[in-house]
Amino acid sequence: MVKRSMESATQAAPFGLSAIGQIGVTVTDIDRSIAFYRDILGMKLLFQVPNMGFFDCAGVRLMLSISERPSETYSSILYFKVPDIRQAFETMSGRGAAFEGEPHLIARMPDHDLWMVFFRDPDRNLLALMSEVPRG
Repeated sequence: MVKRSMESATQAAPFGLSAIGQIGVTVTDIDRSIAFYRDILGMKLLFQVPNMGFFDCAGVRLMLSISERPSETYSSILYFKVPDIRQAFETMSGRGAAFEGEPHLIARMPDHDLWMVFFRDPDRNLLALMSEVPRG
């Protein structure tokens, strides 16, 4: 009986991914990278184990790790949502983050403007700040 109810539930709701539990970024120096993400970006370090560090990103875990194959490093672009992009830009610049320009308008949406600015971590992984500014 249980098997049939599970089969009908599977047929009723098709499988689809939606929630991200963890994002991984490869780095070359774990201590340097943990210091950058913790001290310059101001992120909350959850825990550190050999060759890995884990941060909380509003319920999504960010894992920094040394590549298992030293010649392979790879990353996705991480976009951090901030309410005030100019204030975040100034704060992080003061902490030593190297931005690749000034915050700039990306798109005018029907109810908000999308602003972004890009920067890199110590391993040259591309990161970004993004802000959705409501129109008044």
